[in-house]
Amino acid sequence: MCGIIGYVGITDAKKALIKGLQTLEYRGYDSAGISYFTREGEDTSDKIKTIKTVGKVSCLKDKVNQAAGEDITTCGIGHTRWATHGGVSDTNSHPHTAGKVTLIHNGIIENYKQLQEELEEKGLTPVSQTDSEIAAMVINDCYTGDPESAIRRAIAKLDGAYGFCILFSDFPDTIYAVRNGSPLVAAHTDKGSIIASDMVALVSYTKHYFVLKEGHIARLTKDEILVQDENGELYGPTIHHISWDVAAAKKGGYDYFMMKEIREQPEALRNTIKPRMVNGLPDFSEDGVSDTLFQDVNRIIITACGTAMHAGLMGKNMIERLCRVPVTVEIASEFRYQNPIMDEKTLLITISQSGETADTLAALRLAKERGAKTLSVVNVKGSSIARESDFVLYTHAGPEIAVASTKAYTVQVSVMYLIAFRFALIQGKISEKEASEYMTELMNTASRISEVLDYDNQIESIGKRLTKASDIFFLGRGLDYALSCEGSLKLKEISYIHSEAYAAGELKHGTISLITDNVPVIAVATQPDVFAKMISNVQEVRSRGAKVILITGQDSSVDAALCDHHVVLPETDPLFAPFLAAVVLQYLAYYVAVEKGLNVDQPRNLAKSVTVE
Repeated sequence: MCGIIGYVGITDAKKALIKGLQTLEYRGYDSAGISYFTREGEDTSDKIKTIKTVGKVSCLKDKVNQAAGEDITTCGIGHTRWATHGGVSDTNSHPHTAGKVTLIHNGIIENYKQLQEELEEKGLTPVSQTDSEIAAMVINDCYTGDPESAIRRAIAKLDGAYGFCILFSDFPDTIYAVRNGSPLVAAHTDKGSIIASDMVALVSYTKHYFVLKEGHIARLTKDEILVQDENGELYGPTIHHISWDVAAAKKGGYDYFMMKEIREQPEALRNTIKPRMVNGLPDFSEDGVSDTLFQDVNRIIITACGTAMHAGLMGKNMIERLCRVPVTVEIASEFRYQNPIMDEKTLLITISQSGETADTLAALRLAKERGAKTLSVVNVKGSSIARESDFVLYTHAGPEIAVASTKAYTVQVSVMYLIAFRFALIQGKISEKEASEYMTELMNTASRISEVLDYDNQIESIGKRLTKASDIFFLGRGLDYALSCEGSLKLKEISYIHSEAYAAGELKHGTISLITDNVPVIAVATQPDVFAKMISNVQEVRSRGAKVILITGQDSSVDAALCDHHVVLPETDPLFAPFLAAVVLQYLAYYVAVEKGLNVDQPRNLAKSVTVE
C-alpha cells in the first residue's frame, strides 16, 4: 500500500526522502509529500516544513525544488499515499500535522469516526478527510512532552492497521515509529538512520536491517536507533541480511520491471529449488522444517490472496494427486469469517510474497488459536507472517517491483511442488526414485523456461491482436485451470480488459452464452489426461465464432483450423508444463498492456502489498 520513508543523518534529508520515495513508487500511490526539520532566516529554532502534492514523486520533486529554496535539513519523513479515506487531494496527502505532531501513515484506522467525534467534543476539528490526520490528532492530544508515552497512550485508543513515522516539533532531528500490521523496516549506517515500509528503500544504504515488531517503538537519530518493547524496555532487534544488491531493484535496461522480472524466473527458480535438493531428494533441513510437521495431518488448508492464492490452487492439485490428503484453498479475506473447522491434525499453509498481507496474517493467527499446525511460504525474511508461523519456507525471488507478480508466482508454485514431493515421500506414497525424478524435472524446468523466454516475438504479435477486445476468456482443466485463473488476473490487472477464467467443463453451464464472433478465448491444454476433453471445449467456442489462442505441449496433434494462434511449449513432463505456460500468459498480458500504452508496472488503483483488510 502506501510508501513510507524516514531519514535522519549527515546528508541532505530532502534528497534522501525523494530518492526513497522513488524506490517505493512501485507500491502504487496517487499523491506524495515530505516533512522535515529546518531553520528559517535568523531563527535558530528548528521548525517542521511540509511539502505535498497530488501526482507522482516527480511532481513532488519539482515542488520541493521550488519551495524548499536553500533549506538545510538532515531529518525528515516522506510518504506516497494510496487513497482510502478521503479523495485524492493535496489536503488529504501525507504528511499530516496536528499541534506538535507531524505524521505519515500506512494502514487504516477503523475507529477513526468515533475518535473524531471525541476530538470534536474538545473543539478539535480535522482539516482533511483522512483517518490518518485523526491519528495525528489523537497522538497530539496525548502529548505532554514525552513522545514514547504519547504514542503508547494513543495506540491504545486506535483500532486497525498502522505503520507510523512521527516527528515531534520540540524533538528536532528525531523520528519516532510504531506499527501494527503495516510493515516497517529500519537500519543504522555511517550516514545515519533510515526507516521505510519496504527494504527496497534501504538497500542503497546497507544490506543489514531489522523489522520493527508490532507495538514496539523505535527512536531514530543520526547516531543510533533505540527500540522499546511494549513494556518500555530497550532491546537489540534481530538483524537480517538482504541477499541481493541494489542492481536487483533497478530496471537493468528494460522498459519495465515486469519484463525484467519475467526474464529473471529461471534464476529465481534455481535459487528457490537448489537449496532444497539434497542427494537428489526434496529436503527442508536447511529451512528447519521437520518431517514431523507432515505427520499426523489429515487435512491441509491453503490460504492466500490474489496471485498467491492461484499458486495455492496449483499446490492443491499436486498435494492431492501425490499425497491423497484432502486440500482446500481459501481466499484469506473470507476464510476467518467463515468460522473454519481446524484442529491439531490440520496443516494451514499460508502464501504471501511480502509476508505482511493483512488478511493472510489474520488467517494464520486464527489457525494458531485453534491449534492447527502452520507453514508459511514468503519472500521476506523477518516479515510478520514468517515470524508468527510455526515453520517458514522462503522463496528466493529477490525484489519484485512490478505490481503484477510474475517470478514471485512461479517460485511460490515451485515451493508448493516441493511440499507435495516431500510430503508424499514421508508418507511412502512415492519412492525415493520417483521423488528424485520429480526433483530433476523441477530443476530442469528453469532451463525450459529459458527456452520459452525466446517466444517473446510470437507472443507480442498475438498480443497486438487483442488490444481492442472488451472481454477475454481463459479455459483450462486441472492444473491448466488453476493456471488460467492466474493468467486471467494478470491480463485484467495491467491491460484493464475484462477477463475471466473458467474450468472448461463449465462452458455449457452458462458461460458459453458469452461467446460470440471474435471474442478471444485463451485455451491452455497441456495435460494429456484431459486433452481430448479440452479440444472438444475449444471446438465448442470455435463453432460460435471465438478467436482462439491455444497453448499445448509439444506432442499434441491439433487441427490447424481449430485455432487462430497455436503456441507449442518445449517438450517437458506435463506436470511441469504449467510453469512454461505461465510465462506465455505473462508475456501475453505484458504485450497487450504495452500495445495499449499503459503503465505496466503501476496499474491504476492497485498496490503491490495489501497490508489492510
